[in-house]
Amino acid sequence: MAVMRIRPGREKSLLRRHPWVFSGAVAKVCGDPQAGETVRIEASDGSFLAWGAYSPHSQIQARVWTWDEGEKVDAGFFRRRLCAALALRQALIPAGETSAERLVHGESDGLPGLVVDRYGDTLVAQFLSSGSEYWRSTLADLLVELSAAERLFERSDVDVRRLEGLPERVCPVRGDEPPDPLEIVENGLRFQVGVRGGHKTGFYLDQRRNRKRVRELAQGREVLDCFCYTGGFSTYALAGGATAVIAVDSSADALAAARANIELNGFPVDKVTFVEADVFKYLRTLRDQGRSFDMIILDPPKFAQTAAQAQRAARGYKDINLLALKLLRPGGMLVTFSCSGGVTADLFQKIVAGAALDSGREALIVEHLQQGPDHPVALNFPEGAYLKGLVVRVSS
Repeated sequence: MAVMRIRPGREKSLLRRHPWVFSGAVAKVCGDPQAGETVRIEASDGSFLAWGAYSPHSQIQARVWTWDEGEKVDAGFFRRRLCAALALRQALIPAGETSAERLVHGESDGLPGLVVDRYGDTLVAQFLSSGSEYWRSTLADLLVELSAAERLFERSDVDVRRLEGLPERVCPVRGDEPPDPLEIVENGLRFQVGVRGGHKTGFYLDQRRNRKRVRELAQGREVLDCFCYTGGFSTYALAGGATAVIAVDSSADALAAARANIELNGFPVDKVTFVEADVFKYLRTLRDQGRSFDMIILDPPKFAQTAAQAQRAARGYKDINLLALKLLRPGGMLVTFSCSGGVTADLFQKIVAGAALDSGREALIVEHLQQGPDHPVALNFPEGAYLKGLVVRVSS
């Protein structure tokens, strides 16, 4: 049995049950474990701390499976964890709300490095760590069995795989190739999802309830939807009675998908202007033209992966929020998000407050938004709270 010994005084985060062990905390590794193999993690005095998956190529050198010394990490262990994850979604997601949801959310479900989304009868998985890669075959079999899905498709094509010393991979794992695109239903609206080549696993499932909130706020409003991707917020805005929508994205393919989703739901496409542009530049163009809107949605891609990148990201967030606030009519709504793990909710609110101050607008936060309940946040893993959102109303 391989043992990972922690440096004196560096076991505090493990005692608080944080599931990551960084390389700087490791005194030595005894034995010759393979990447992903389970190692016994011990304090400097030899006392047991946790069982974790060894990752020799990553700054996160181990990810904890369990703090129970008597619990064996085997197929039975993963069956129990997956059953618990599926039961949680069944309890939290009302029947009929959606045919697509996140079934496994990594560390928050006690399965570090594993992300699994369900799109109808198709599962899309990301094996993002050495540990989840090591148990990939076992996990795949269990996922298909427990979910009764027809197929499991892998989208392990993200940067974190390289940090783990793993190659990117996109392929069927169990069953046949998924339809391209496949169709889901969310809050009564239909969407086409490209699971093979879309962002993340194909669709931003974490925004489901925030899209619903936009629908509730959009009545009679002229809406500017920035970073619109495949038109989720635009479609919901139209469903809520928006008078007109400008959908902006830098990808022509995303805009084509947005148009298809709006048409799929029977909304008049002549109410929508699709703009292929860099959002930062386009916001400046609108400012220079003297344009204004009743609602602006900012859902940009990740600007900061880590806290070390937060300062650079803050400039980008402030820039787009400042421009958006200047474009709002009196009484207008800004729905703004950050999905950057390196930007805390407190920092994001300070950034938006600074943007409001510099814009010369009086504004109120009327709601805080976050990821849906199928993306839970373990209290011992605050990094899981990556999606932050604000609804800001400018003074009339």
